[in-house]
Amino acid sequence: MNDVTQLLQRIERGQANAADELLPLVYDQLRSLASQKLWHEPAGQTLQGTALVHEAYIKLVGGGNRQQWQGRRHFFSAAAEAMRRILVDNARIKRSLKRGGDLERKRLADVAIHDCSTSQADILAINEALEKFSKEDPPKAELVKLRYFAGLTFPEIAGIMGISRATASRHWTYARAWLFDEIFGNDKFPDF
Repeated sequence: MNDVTQLLQRIERGQANAADELLPLVYDQLRSLASQKLWHEPAGQTLQGTALVHEAYIKLVGGGNRQQWQGRRHFFSAAAEAMRRILVDNARIKRSLKRGGDLERKRLADVAIHDCSTSQADILAINEALEKFSKEDPPKAELVKLRYFAGLTFPEIAGIMGISRATASRHWTYARAWLFDEIFGNDKFPDF
């Protein structure tokens, strides 16, 4: 068992110092992923990578949370979900303040789900579609969370989910197409 899994088990048992020991082991990876994701956010983003990591970490192990972890995969999936929820909540707050403001809808051809600037409206649309997709295909929805919201690579996702890199890539292709169809409809797909 790796150190992360052992520390997660100690956290489950209520050993307070285990959470303090876990943070240094996962912090750099979570910080890097959060910074990468936030770098693609639109100008004026007020949430910083450090804040995103800290908020997510507190939700996961802080405040006396006695979460039952089923290993490293479960922890990083939960971290991706926590980051997603924080980004979505932040987008909702900004959107409600602007009441639509300068938000504009983008064509599918202009949007790459993991490598472009994402407006607050896009994050909300992706979240809504992802919630629907989670009910239809939970494993692929988990992969989307790890790829899009946590910024993990296919080899990292494959390791966490216990699947091959090729399977992770195929699932990503399917999930991406499903989400694009849900968000933009069939008539918005570009000619490939």
